[in-house]
Amino acid sequence: MKILVTGSRGQLGNELKRILSTGHAEIGPIPTEYATADVDFVDYHELDITDKAAVDERFQDNGYDLVINCAAATNVDGCEADEEAAFKVNALGAQNLAQVAADAGAKLVHVSTDYVFPGNEAGERVETDATAPISAYGRTKLAGEEAVCAANPKSFIVRTAWLYGYVGKNFVKTMKRLGETHQQVTVVDDQIGNPTSANDLAYEILKLALTDDYGIYHVTNNGICSWADFAKAIMDGFGLDCEVVPVTSAQYKQANPQSADRPKFSALRNKHLEEGIGDEMRTWQDAFAEYVRNFDTLAD
Repeated sequence: MKILVTGSRGQLGNELKRILSTGHAEIGPIPTEYATADVDFVDYHELDITDKAAVDERFQDNGYDLVINCAAATNVDGCEADEEAAFKVNALGAQNLAQVAADAGAKLVHVSTDYVFPGNEAGERVETDATAPISAYGRTKLAGEEAVCAANPKSFIVRTAWLYGYVGKNFVKTMKRLGETHQQVTVVDDQIGNPTSANDLAYEILKLALTDDYGIYHVTNNGICSWADFAKAIMDGFGLDCEVVPVTSAQYKQANPQSADRPKFSALRNKHLEEGIGDEMRTWQDAFAEYVRNFDTLAD
């Protein structure tokens, strides 16, 4: 099997690299079919997915069977400031990969986000719920989903949420750093979602990619919380004596008027996984506890 992983320097790309090289994720061993896989890990400097000619050439030279697209513009406020640039990566780049993969008969796993939902209804979203993004990030990611589905029938759209990994920037590392230098931090408490381990997500993606059950999947760690709840768990997990002061989204927006709107209720339920290959994603608490245990050894 010949595999291309884009966005390889990001959180998910690094976890895919880790578990493909070791044959083992924190959940357990990955499928044995990957033991002999030939995997190319590329980031922007090796392959600009917004350049279709470059994507074409890459495929012609390598003949991939599977593409896992982890490349994305994920800075939510940055996307709001420059939606056109975000659209190039999140939508056009995804379309280029999907079209070229389709021409080669290759499968594509495209990673998307809970931010495609408006967040105006309490509860967990399932794959068939109506989308209506309220931010540039969400709009460009939804456009990418639609382009991928239209271009390649052998596609998996994998929506995830609140991702954190050992390599790269994330909410956990930000809270840990602030907790080490501040007596208190303010964190919104009325946005609800699923903190998700990039290691767990990588494991499920590799399982999914071996099937022919294409379509949209939600893949997050199980259980829901607010950002403030998660921040408190981070302080407790790392033994930091820092108070988490809850604020509303409106209060945060008033203090940061240039920030993008975030959905209040964007927690996902892994319904398609449950009904298909089975949902092995851990609870967010269990996954995070292992992350803390491994942090000093594995984190950059």
